[in-house]
Amino acid sequence: MEEEDHFSLLYSQLIFIALAAAQPRGFEVRGQEEKVYLLKKALYGLKQAPRAWYSRIDDHLHKLGFVKSLSEATLYVKGADANLIIVSVYVDDLLVTGSNKTQIEEFKAEMFDVFEMTDLGLMSYFLGMEVKQSDDGIFICQQKYTKEILKKFHMESCKSTSTPMNLKEKFSKNDGTNKADEGQYRSLIGCLMYLTATRSDIAFAVSLLSRFMHCASELHLQAAKRIVRYVKGTISYGIKYSHLQNFMLHGYSDSDWAGSVDDMKSTSGYCFSFGSGMFSWCSRKQDSVAQSTAEAEYAAATAAVNQAIWIRKILVDLHMNQLEPTKIYVDNQAAISIANNPMF
Repeated sequence: MEEEDHFSLLYSQLIFIALAAAQPRGFEVRGQEEKVYLLKKALYGLKQAPRAWYSRIDDHLHKLGFVKSLSEATLYVKGADANLIIVSVYVDDLLVTGSNKTQIEEFKAEMFDVFEMTDLGLMSYFLGMEVKQSDDGIFICQQKYTKEILKKFHMESCKSTSTPMNLKEKFSKNDGTNKADEGQYRSLIGCLMYLTATRSDIAFAVSLLSRFMHCASELHLQAAKRIVRYVKGTISYGIKYSHLQNFMLHGYSDSDWAGSVDDMKSTSGYCFSFGSGMFSWCSRKQDSVAQSTAEAEYAAATAAVNQAIWIRKILVDLHMNQLEPTKIYVDNQAAISIANNPMF
């Protein structure tokens, strides 16, 4: 039995278990209700379809000479320096970049021979992100998506604010106010979470309010709408990446202490840059309760270092090795002293 037929047979066995010996609705065969269909091809909507597609594209890229990154399973690299081609896979979309335009065109031709594809040309819009490429750099933003959020929640004419949230305000699960419409609240927070793909300035506020998805109150809803009002006044904000001759990876780490009223846990935050604009950031609640500000800051710095190690591995795959150590800037002297102590 050929490998492809064996895969189809295995596939049909998995589907057979899931369907419990039932034929698809609208395709029943009278007198043969005890039989099921043999699946010969992966289809959209089935749980195994993404795995089958990834296996197919992975095999083909390897045949073309690409090397898959050990740190990022969707990143493929071929060549180096003047002949470098980088391919990033997102479901059935491919982002292709490189230093040799001729090789990129040859790669596209090879892909067209095997797959049914559409060449969208120079990237200008991808997954809600607008990409504006010019001679002096690249600017990414989500202006169109932001306008859709304002329209969806009927806040096109709302007054803007200068900050995404009041830092002195504390939120808890039981704040004594009336419960809000959880469907509306979850939809609003979900939209704002996707907006943080290019808006790191609202990452902390959105992360904080996302903790109350199951117990949203009117106070939480008003705080979420304040973020929307802030976004309205900064709708043109984004990140610009300029051309650099020499780049050096560096990061910043910070933390609050016992910021969560309900469980007294702290929040970690970090961001990384090559010098022209941030490209990686995070804000999330820590897993354990910190006993001091130094401990909270040290935990945040640890998370930042873990991210820095992963980024450095990605840069090695991209032939952009960082020869110098990566600096992580921390604003707590006690945490810095603990980190520099070889005993720890």
